[in-house]
Amino acid sequence: MDLILGAILAIAGGALEGLFSLPLTRTPKWKWENIWGMGALMALLLVPWPVALATVPNLAQVYQAAGLKPAIVAIVGGLCWGVGGIFWGKAIGAVGMAMGVSLMMGLVTVFGSPVPLALKEPAKLAEPGGLVLLAALAVMLVGVGVCAWAGKLKDRELASAPASGAGPAVPFAMGLLFCFISGSISAMLNVGFVFAEPILDAAKEFRASAASAPNAIWALTFTANFSVNVAYTFYLMAKNRNFGLLRAPGTAHYWLGALFIGIAWPMGIVLYGMGAGKMGRYGPYVAWPMMLLSSILFGNLAGVLGGEWKNTSSKARWTMVAGVAILVLAFVVCGVARKLLA
Repeated sequence: MDLILGAILAIAGGALEGLFSLPLTRTPKWKWENIWGMGALMALLLVPWPVALATVPNLAQVYQAAGLKPAIVAIVGGLCWGVGGIFWGKAIGAVGMAMGVSLMMGLVTVFGSPVPLALKEPAKLAEPGGLVLLAALAVMLVGVGVCAWAGKLKDRELASAPASGAGPAVPFAMGLLFCFISGSISAMLNVGFVFAEPILDAAKEFRASAASAPNAIWALTFTANFSVNVAYTFYLMAKNRNFGLLRAPGTAHYWLGALFIGIAWPMGIVLYGMGAGKMGRYGPYVAWPMMLLSSILFGNLAGVLGGEWKNTSSKARWTMVAGVAILVLAFVVCGVARKLLA
């Protein structure tokens, strides 16, 4: 039952991670830094410390008992995630929700699941569970490649459509670069989570449940991440002198989009942490790809509902469907790897 509940929590977290970027494509009167900055600010204020203080008893004593090194690891992981988040927002604007989420989440999985396992328990990679996990990631890479090709087909068709006005403002190649940078750097979030395990253990000693103990780590990680994003976007707003757009007529409802980003972005990771805690010792290595695969599926759903694939050929659409199907297969193989690792 814990395994099933853990998987459900990871899938729910992935749904939020796949959908939280949606307001980026729904706020045309704001610049990127306006919507991303306000979303990051709300995430910083609403989630990390209120959630940690409400769910982890004696939080200050937890950090004292765990020591300084795990806290530094968690903060560094959050800083890397923060830089990845900046490129995430730019990538979504360049290549769209469906392709952007597919590529970046696939890369985050590839870098974020086997790397911490190889660093912490390298012998496990040679055992059946580790080999199956690597096989799942290989399948995922194939799926990511197919999704990338589908996105290229879509970009080509929209760019050649007469008087369509469609197509990203940023060159496709630059969008791919943004995806790679974001996916590879953001994976440090899970590396930091795995190596900040002493905080997790200390939280459990102070009577935090397995599901809520990760919130002691997230408080540090989220603070670092969202502080980076708030600082950068506020710098851009000052540089470009567009703070006034936050009060532009007809944009009051944009704040609901910022609120959605501010809640869904961090809460997706909170649910992942709860799911990983439910799945036992090797939960972080398997719940991570489960969460990210779920985010890919929901990100694609959001892209379809948002009309990103409108006016494209059946070849482009079915190529994307094939890529998503391969990613679903990788999800199933991840579940097998979890059983073998345990």
